[in-house]
Amino acid sequence: MAAGERAEEPLAELSHYVVARPIYSEAGFQEENERRPPLPPTLRERAQAACRCSRKRAFQIARSFLPILEWLPNYRVKEWLISDVISGVSTGLVATLQGLAYALLVAVPVGYGLYSAFFPILTYFFLGTSRHISVGPFPVVSLMVGSVVLSMAPDDNFLIDGSNATGTNGTGTLIDTESRDAQRVLIASTLTFLVGILQVIFGVLQIGFIVRYLADPLVGGFTTAAAFQVLVSQLKIVLNVSTKNYNGVLSIIYTIVATGISYAADLEKKYNAGIVKSIPRGFLPPEPPEVSLFSQMIAASFSIAIVAYAIAVSVGKVYATKYDYAIDGNQEFIAFGFSNIFSGAFSCFVATTALSRTAVQESTGGKTQVAGIISAGIVLISIVALGKLLEPLQKSVLAAVVIANLKGMFMQVFDVPRLWRQNKVDAMIWVFTCVASIILGLDLGLLAGLLFGLLTVVLRVQFPSWGGFGNIPGTDIYKKVKDYKNVIEPEGVKILKFSSPIFYANIDGLKSSLKSTVGFDAVKVYNKRLKALRKIQKLIKKGKLKATKNGIISEPGINNEAFETDEDPEDNEDLQVPTKEVEIQVDWNSELPVKVNIPKVPIHSLILDFGAVTFLDIVAVRSIKTIIREFERIDVRVYFASYQDNLISQLERSAFFDDIVRKDIFFLTVHDAVLYIRNQMTYSDNQDPIFEKISLMQESKEPIEFTETSHPDDELDVQEEAMRRLAS
Repeated sequence: MAAGERAEEPLAELSHYVVARPIYSEAGFQEENERRPPLPPTLRERAQAACRCSRKRAFQIARSFLPILEWLPNYRVKEWLISDVISGVSTGLVATLQGLAYALLVAVPVGYGLYSAFFPILTYFFLGTSRHISVGPFPVVSLMVGSVVLSMAPDDNFLIDGSNATGTNGTGTLIDTESRDAQRVLIASTLTFLVGILQVIFGVLQIGFIVRYLADPLVGGFTTAAAFQVLVSQLKIVLNVSTKNYNGVLSIIYTIVATGISYAADLEKKYNAGIVKSIPRGFLPPEPPEVSLFSQMIAASFSIAIVAYAIAVSVGKVYATKYDYAIDGNQEFIAFGFSNIFSGAFSCFVATTALSRTAVQESTGGKTQVAGIISAGIVLISIVALGKLLEPLQKSVLAAVVIANLKGMFMQVFDVPRLWRQNKVDAMIWVFTCVASIILGLDLGLLAGLLFGLLTVVLRVQFPSWGGFGNIPGTDIYKKVKDYKNVIEPEGVKILKFSSPIFYANIDGLKSSLKSTVGFDAVKVYNKRLKALRKIQKLIKKGKLKATKNGIISEPGINNEAFETDEDPEDNEDLQVPTKEVEIQVDWNSELPVKVNIPKVPIHSLILDFGAVTFLDIVAVRSIKTIIREFERIDVRVYFASYQDNLISQLERSAFFDDIVRKDIFFLTVHDAVLYIRNQMTYSDNQDPIFEKISLMQESKEPIEFTETSHPDDELDVQEEAMRRLAS
């Protein structure tokens, strides 16, 4: 044998496997392997676990609340410090310009943007778990804050007489800009404080999972729409024209139109605007929030808190994955919450992270949040010493900075074709959220996109995929019959896989998929059989039919009056079988002596593959038990396979099992169920029929002796008993 052939032999052996084990039903598997029922901890045990304290645990709690205790002692000064300093300086310069620029989106004096680029970093340095994100303003969040500010403090609220005016609104009406700006700063800082409170509450309650409902397509569509709104809002500044501030539904349309008219009419010459003018030196003393405004901004603050957190965590996870460390979602809620509470007291607006600024911090060598604290130092220098140098800066330059930072968000548009190829539902969520956010505004657009995304989930669960499965010959592999040519359905067996949790909303889908898979309606078959049995009984009583052990035959020479059309509507009362019955054997798949259209039942077993069913509600449990009874009474056995262990526990709690529905109809795999059915059918074929009866119609035509039968008083009452005795 050649060397090459010898090398291939182990590979050939490893490419196959043979397993020999018993056929396992759930009952047999539990008995053989001694299942241990789960023992939930008692209330006392839970209390002891929660209240137990040790030095180690106290340090773990402190370290989880103050992540700086974990990474700062391990800081590599020689390797990381120089990189963090370079990164911090570069990021600080970017943060200074962005802070000034994003203040325009919030509709507050640009100097307050420097405060917003400085204060949040101080608290995040101690509380944050991401080592790379640059904390501060972000255009999308700033625009959302600005929408609230403009709605609560519009120019029309500050109209005054010309003698007291400090500015105009562009139509000749005078505006007290000093009072307006002070009120807007108060609203922005109060909103920031409230957002921080909500974020801390979310973090303490451990509900960081809420961001999972903001799917990537939803966030992509939302941020793209926000970028478009930011672009439009900055056009009037770039073009150096003054227009009325619009807010709400269709506000973006009005701002396009108004900016175009103003620019075309050369209205900018009428206004003395376009430069920063003044930047306050130093810091303002901390001020408490205006609590009376909370009720007016609670809804908006909720959406801003979620969006700001989602953006920060999304960016943080990208770099955490890249550098192989983990971020704590709930701790991030707490970190940003305290950052916004702290900065809200110093007249800042809501902080999150900016994609471009974080990219600068990481690409220039930033290793930890030491780079972030150094960038805050650069902003501090601008606040304390360089503010005067920035006063002549054109606002159009700042607007251009804002627009330049939108490039990454606009590039998300190219994700739509890729999403459409990969998943059309995700592409629809992206487009719907983007369009809704442009037309309705960011807050309503986000809500609409979230509801639309949840609707798609509901629809996918309510109308899941399903299919009839068959076996790949010679294996224990089962695949969809329609997908593979070599798949063969076991004789007399149908296998249905339902790929969804089963609950009240999709139980009808399970029933309809059952009908499509087996090819008949079990309830209709049962009612048709009852109708046929009733007619057969009448003919036997009249002596026109004879019941033998081989079936039912007509008497020679007698006209069979049973052949009648089956066009009359079914009447449930008419289908009741009398209490005195004739024990007969009927082959329902053969030609009957009565003309009743009874659907054929070509199967004797049905297997439900529950491998993709994660839970059942009480409606589903009851319905499945009814399905079992409906098929059992037409002599089709129902089996379950590939279920998850939690379903068995759930069925036990729901009193699903009884003398009729036992655990021995549950099998670990589909193949176990198929082999069990095959063995049962082989055994039954070797036995004498147990339903054979002697002739009940004597040759002398003597009256028939009927036997009394009892009927259980349950949900199927006399019909089930009748079918048990009269049909096979």
